[in-house]
Amino acid sequence: MYGLNSSQFACAAFLWPALIAESASEIASAAAREFANLAIEPQPQTGAREPQWTTQNCVALELPTVRLRDFSTTGEGTPTLLCAPFALHGSTITDFAPGHSLVAALQGAGMRRVFVTDWRSASPDMRFLSIDNYLADLNVLVDELGSRVNLLGLCQGGWMALLSELAHDTPIPIFRELVALGGGRILGRHALQFWAPSFPDPEEVRALLQSPNAAGSTAFRRLESRFRDWYASTLDLPGTYYLQVVEHLFKHNHLSTGRFVALSRKVDLSKLRCPLFLLAAGDDDVVAPGQIFATEQLVDRRCSIEKAVAPCGHLGLFMGKEILARIWPDIASWLSH
Repeated sequence: MYGLNSSQFACAAFLWPALIAESASEIASAAAREFANLAIEPQPQTGAREPQWTTQNCVALELPTVRLRDFSTTGEGTPTLLCAPFALHGSTITDFAPGHSLVAALQGAGMRRVFVTDWRSASPDMRFLSIDNYLADLNVLVDELGSRVNLLGLCQGGWMALLSELAHDTPIPIFRELVALGGGRILGRHALQFWAPSFPDPEEVRALLQSPNAAGSTAFRRLESRFRDWYASTLDLPGTYYLQVVEHLFKHNHLSTGRFVALSRKVDLSKLRCPLFLLAAGDDDVVAPGQIFATEQLVDRRCSIEKAVAPCGHLGLFMGKEILARIWPDIASWLSH
């Protein structure tokens, strides 16, 4: 679902005029015009409801960019922080539904202090926030938890992966035009419309959620309705943050080459020395296992590294019933040692 298959590639056609433009300015103008036509197109009323959290929690701390959600059942033990994606969809991906909750899977495996980053959708006055702003707030969350935490980072999401496919050969003025069209932000509803305008059919939803219920059953229809609400609810991103991600991470790959600067410090992954567990999805059309496992070559060779490939697609890693029941308890056990 989060891949760039033939039907979804047609939805990225707003970039095609760029392929025949003669200059960067022409490319930006052509792409911007196509996107503008899309952006001003009337949006149908979906009737979608705001996604709800499944597991009982409270907001432990509120910062300008993020809420720290506390799912803990005790005050003892090392805290585990789920760093949810700040991309197209919200943080409820970590706690989607009964039987489809990563939070609940970790709790069931004995992890009693679980927290989640609940990223805020960017309002107009947040349009100038940068990567540093988000990293600074993430540092505050870690300090709030006592500085020593188990950190679980989930994928940035499908539209970011689509972006990585196109960013390398696409001039930066295109992306600046897209930000300008959102008044300084990337608007999630527009991104969803061109990236994946059609909702997955029931069998696709059933497969990615690994539901044992038949597609036409009452139980599955309730689950599918919940997924529709989650899918239709999108986040807006600050334009400054978005352009930094495009230029520094996707276009120039600064993180893997040791040239990425965050909070005034150069990030050198070769100096990272801590235990790592790298989990990939065998059928992931967003992030291939080889991309995940390449991390092993970038960090300190003395790092203790475990690797696993789960039999699922991208979203199945975090929402799939079987994966949550079979794979994540092993990771929780690894974290506890």
